[in-house]
Amino acid sequence: MLAYAVGAALYMPATRPHIADDILSGKHEGLTTIIMDLEDAVGDGEVELAEHRLAQSLSRIQEDLHTGRLLPERLPLLFVRVRTPEQLERLLEVLGDRVSLLTGVALPKFGVENGQAYLRLIREYNRQKSSESPVLYAMPIMETAEIIYRETRWETLVHLKRIIDEYAEYVLNVRIGATDFSSLFGLRRSPEITIYDVAIIRDCIADIINLFGRTDGGYVISGPVWEYFSQRERIFKPQLRQTPFEETLGRTGRSLRMKYITNSMDGLMKEVMLDKENGIVGKTIIHPSHIKLVQAMYVVTHEEYMDAQEIIARNDGTLGVFKSIYTNKMNEIKPHLSWARRILIRSKIYGVLHEQQHYVGLLPKHQHSYVSYS
Repeated sequence: MLAYAVGAALYMPATRPHIADDILSGKHEGLTTIIMDLEDAVGDGEVELAEHRLAQSLSRIQEDLHTGRLLPERLPLLFVRVRTPEQLERLLEVLGDRVSLLTGVALPKFGVENGQAYLRLIREYNRQKSSESPVLYAMPIMETAEIIYRETRWETLVHLKRIIDEYAEYVLNVRIGATDFSSLFGLRRSPEITIYDVAIIRDCIADIINLFGRTDGGYVISGPVWEYFSQRERIFKPQLRQTPFEETLGRTGRSLRMKYITNSMDGLMKEVMLDKENGIVGKTIIHPSHIKLVQAMYVVTHEEYMDAQEIIARNDGTLGVFKSIYTNKMNEIKPHLSWARRILIRSKIYGVLHEQQHYVGLLPKHQHSYVSYS
């Protein structure tokens, strides 16, 4: 459940001095996950400052929780992206009991040479921590040359799968670092296309899903970052239909649609849809404007929910296939059972849209068009 709940994970440079203030004030509506970055978002000359600011932020959060200024249920899931196993080992010692504020650690450039060292530190911490402290989880990030280069990819992925399986109880999800993959070929996708349109990255993502996304012994896989939040000009037509916005919100919907098109959100929405179709849950984001959009698109539709419930309920051996309640498809129990279970997990976390409602209704402030089943 926690792996599915990471959702839209907002990256913040650990050098930022006001992370604790932003959490206390609830500055970013809908924020559920923060990843405080000590790696690529921090210059090589800023590492010491970033570690210091990270410790300060956690101390402030700890104090706010202790005094009651911050309620525990308003604390987002907190992660730190480290640079190396050596840095992780040092932080676990320096931060002391403040580590208990963290849900986990993001492990960049996760590879054959450093994977064991990273996960061994996570396991050792969990075995030595006090029984009152929560589990500290790992989130390995697949982004190295050995993974994207075809001649070494499969052997490397299989090796990494063995390493991760050894520490599976501490691995929350597997993340994909498409920006690092792209840099190895001098590529950067435009805001009008998705990562699945970049052939070399798409092929690699397919292999990662093939190995790590299986229902038997698989993991939750999180989608790669969307890095745009504004767009000056475009070549292709917008990818958002006008009708759902108008039918849901009227004139406000038309304005909202244009805002999303102007800010490259139509590309993000299409990419999240493709993430979901490929079994990916959650996404790395770099701008607060992405939070509600990504979270909204993981809400389960009423049709999905009803299909999933029916498939689960009829899985008693008396029936193999039946017509959907929406009378637009056939539901086969055995082939669709794993899908149905995943849909019900998502419904407990993100909720279920009312019948005939659209994701669009969740986007404006103070609009509630869903029912939570959690």
